[in-house]
Amino acid sequence: MHDSRLDKLRQHLARRFARHVADEYILSDEAERRPYECDGLSAYRHLPLIVVLPGDTEEVQAVMRICHEERVPVVARGAGTGLSGGALPLEDGVLLSLARLNQILSIDPDNLCARVQPGVRNLAISEAARPYGLYYAPDPSSQIACSIGGNIAENAGGVHCLKYGLTVNNIQALEVITAEGERLRIGSRGPDSPGYDLLALMTGSEGMLGIVVEATVRLLPIPERAQVVMAAFDKVETAGQAVADIIAAGILPAGLEMMDNPSLQAAEDFVHAGYPVEAAAILLCEVDGDNEAVSEDIARVRRRLLDSGATEVRTAMNEEERARFWAGRKAAFPAVGRISPDYYCMDGTIPRKHLPRVLREIAEMSGRFGLRAANVFHAGDGNLHPLILYDGNHPGELERAEEFGGRILELCVEVGGTITGEHGVGLEKINQMCAQFPPEELQTFHAIKAAFDPLGLLNPGKAIPTLNRCAEFGAMHVKAGDLRFPHLERF
Repeated sequence: MHDSRLDKLRQHLARRFARHVADEYILSDEAERRPYECDGLSAYRHLPLIVVLPGDTEEVQAVMRICHEERVPVVARGAGTGLSGGALPLEDGVLLSLARLNQILSIDPDNLCARVQPGVRNLAISEAARPYGLYYAPDPSSQIACSIGGNIAENAGGVHCLKYGLTVNNIQALEVITAEGERLRIGSRGPDSPGYDLLALMTGSEGMLGIVVEATVRLLPIPERAQVVMAAFDKVETAGQAVADIIAAGILPAGLEMMDNPSLQAAEDFVHAGYPVEAAAILLCEVDGDNEAVSEDIARVRRRLLDSGATEVRTAMNEEERARFWAGRKAAFPAVGRISPDYYCMDGTIPRKHLPRVLREIAEMSGRFGLRAANVFHAGDGNLHPLILYDGNHPGELERAEEFGGRILELCVEVGGTITGEHGVGLEKINQMCAQFPPEELQTFHAIKAAFDPLGLLNPGKAIPTLNRCAEFGAMHVKAGDLRFPHLERF
C-alpha cells in the first residue's frame, strides 16, 4: 500500500474512531506514533498506521467493530515491556493501547480474588490486596511496570512461578472482545467451568484470539514467613546440578534462581545486593510458609547446597537483606544493559537435568559467535534467560546475536524443552516454532486462529508460522544433505 493510500486510510479511521473516542486519545501524527514503534525487544521497529487509546470496554468494542468493517489489522498493546516483539505494530494497522483501562474494580478477600482491567500494573494488584493480607503470586521482573493484560497475553511467570505457577494458574475469568467487537466472558469464580477450557487457550495467545478487557485473578494469603538462601559456586555446571539436587530431595522452593558471573557482577555493581563477585555462579533459593516449616526447609536447603558443592552459603538474616538479594536478581536485565550497548534476551525452557549440558553448550556457542552471554534464569523450572551482548552499531553483530539466540532455542528443543517459558513467541521466535512443532500441530493452531478470527485481523504474522515459512526455515538448516528437523521434509 502506497504512503498516500496509508495517509487517506489513517485520516478515515481517525474520523470514524472520533465518534467513539476523544480526539486526544487518537494519535495520528508521526511524533505521537513514534513511542509505539516497538516493545521491550527494541531491535525491531515498525511505525503504526494510527494509535488509539480507548477508555472503557464499550470504546474497545467500537474500535474493533470499525476495524472489522474496514478489514484493518489490530495489534493490542499493554505497557510495552514484552520481550518477543509480540506488540510490534503494523504500518497498515491500528495499534490498540489498553493503558487507560487501568482500574482495580474490586478486591474480594472472602473469595480470594480481584477483578482488574488489563492496564493495571502487576505489582499494583498485590499493593491493593496487602491490607487484606493477600497478594498476587506471579511476579515478573518487570512487575513494577508490566500490565496484567500483557501478562495474560504472554502467560508471564516470575521468580516465584516454581511453586505458584504461571499466569494461567492464577486467572479465574476473563472478559474478552472478539475481532468482530463481541463481548465474551470466559471462565468463572468457581473451581471449574463446563465445556472446553477456553481460559487456558486465551492465556498465552499473544493477542491473536481476542482483546482482554477484564480479568478475575486469584489472590493468595501472604505467607507467615519467607526466607532466602544465597549459595556461591566455583563452576556454573555445579550450580546447575545443585538445582536438580534440591528438587530431587523433595524440596519445593517458592523460588530457585540462578545467575552466572557476568550477570551477578553487573547486578552487584548496579544494586549492591551483597553478591560474591568472584563466584562463577550463585543460586537464590527461597522457601515460604509457617515459621516452623520454613526453619526446617532452610536447614535442608543449606545442607543440600553444601553437599552439592557450594563454596559459600548465606541465609538472609532479615527482611531487608532478603529484599536486597531479590533486588539484584530482578534488576539483572537493566544491570546488564549498563555493561553493553545492546543485549538480546532469550527465553527457553529445558528439563532441569539438562542444565549443566545446556549451560556448557551456551558457553561454547559464545566463543563460536564471538559474543558474550550472561545467564539469568528461573533455574527451578528450567526457564533460561541468556542475555547475548552485542553492539548494534557494528555491522553484522545483531544478525550474529539473532543466530546465536536461535541456536540456543533449538538446543532447548533438542533436549526436550521448549522455545519459550514466559516471554511468548511474537515475531522473534517464529522460525523456531518450526523446530518445535510438526506440520499437523501448526495446522491445528491455524484452525484455532481461524475459529476466533476468520479474517486474520488480530496481531497477524505473530506466534504461529505459516507452513511455507517453516519450509524455508527447514531448507536453511540442510547441512551435508541432512535436514536437522526431519519432520520438515513433509512440507
